[in-house]
Amino acid sequence: MEQIKENKMGTAKMLPLLVSMSLPSMFSMLIQALYNVVDSIFVARYDIDALTAVSYVFPVQMFTMALAVGTAIGVNSLVSRRLGEKRFDDASNGAMHGIFLAVCSWIFISILAAIITKPFYAMFTDSEKIFNMACSYSNIVIYFSFGIMLHCAIEKILQATGNMIIPMILQLVGAITNLILDPIFIFGLGPIPAMGVEGAAIATVSGQILAMTLALFIAFFKKHEIKITFKGFKLHLKTIKDIYVVGFPAIVMQSIGSVLISCLNFILTSFGEIAVAVLGVYYKLQSFVFMPVFGLTHGAMPIMGYSYGARYKKRLLSAVKLSALIAFGIMLCGMIVFLIFPGELLAIFDNDAELIQTGIPALRTICLCFPVAGVCIMLSTMFQGVGKGNYSLIISLMRQLVVLLPAAYFLSKLGLDYFWWAFPIAEAMSLAASVFLFIRQYHNDIKYLDGDK
Repeated sequence: MEQIKENKMGTAKMLPLLVSMSLPSMFSMLIQALYNVVDSIFVARYDIDALTAVSYVFPVQMFTMALAVGTAIGVNSLVSRRLGEKRFDDASNGAMHGIFLAVCSWIFISILAAIITKPFYAMFTDSEKIFNMACSYSNIVIYFSFGIMLHCAIEKILQATGNMIIPMILQLVGAITNLILDPIFIFGLGPIPAMGVEGAAIATVSGQILAMTLALFIAFFKKHEIKITFKGFKLHLKTIKDIYVVGFPAIVMQSIGSVLISCLNFILTSFGEIAVAVLGVYYKLQSFVFMPVFGLTHGAMPIMGYSYGARYKKRLLSAVKLSALIAFGIMLCGMIVFLIFPGELLAIFDNDAELIQTGIPALRTICLCFPVAGVCIMLSTMFQGVGKGNYSLIISLMRQLVVLLPAAYFLSKLGLDYFWWAFPIAEAMSLAASVFLFIRQYHNDIKYLDGDK
């Protein structure tokens, strides 16, 4: 079985391989995007203040996801490279370390949340109602985040072997469970009382825990390329280091996003809570565009990591080129939709005239960065796949802390409509940095790969 999978990763035609490995994840990520949007729609219809409260919690959720996904990306990169190097026992050992680290991440985020969440939300609002909603929602999604932590770890382990179907099923189980339970728990049904934002949080963690349960069963009791058993398992600092060489920059990258949104919310509070709600709605809507591209990265990264480990230069470059072109196309379509139908997209959440009036210029301006962002995401994926997670971190730092946040602050002094231009400006700078680092990586390393001569 290991040899069959190795041959597929190393010899199949690139475009069919990339499509076959990416489509299941792209589909499941679209379902996940649908959940994100529908969840916010239900919350907004329950109470417009609830939408603002959930927008304040969004950065905290992003940080939780940063720990889960960042650690899992490190495991994915390590396992796929070890498979490419034909070090199968080391690949299995890396997978077991990944599961252990997922549990540690949940313990860490739970302790941190207990200390900082209330002071954090108090920084953004004087409304006791919004504050209480934010705390209630946050407590549930954080303290029960072990579901998403373990689910992400096992999903990335399976993707590293080239198995994209089971991760898709896991995503679907979590998202569909969420979609079914959301209206029941938010608005109430029969003996189940209306629980508002708390109901939305319970629906979220219920889907995550169910997906985790299925993932654990598959990991330990079904046959696949990675052998997972904790019998005789011992921690190795070298393996943990190898995971976090890629995983830690990925965690920091996504954590930067959390810090960024918190700071943007703080800047936007001077324009009123509707401006904060618009930013929250934007991030929900853009998930329909970005999630398929992230699904593409799930298929592309194992191919890139395997090709690099096997020293297949032509296959590595082919994977980068094709994935970047596909990402560009997806993002271009998203930009066109945002430019033509911004009002209709905003009205999905609420017909509030102020929300729509404020949101239309925001969506039309921010979406200009979409195609460039698609290329940057795939170059970052390549850096992670070949073990250069620090390059991805540099790009993320430039985009968000070095460029976007200062630009947003200074442009906000000119008015709210100018504020949104910070996104395209930051993405243009990010592309320049991505291309520079790719050329550097090519001349320092990639051009010397000789496995497919």
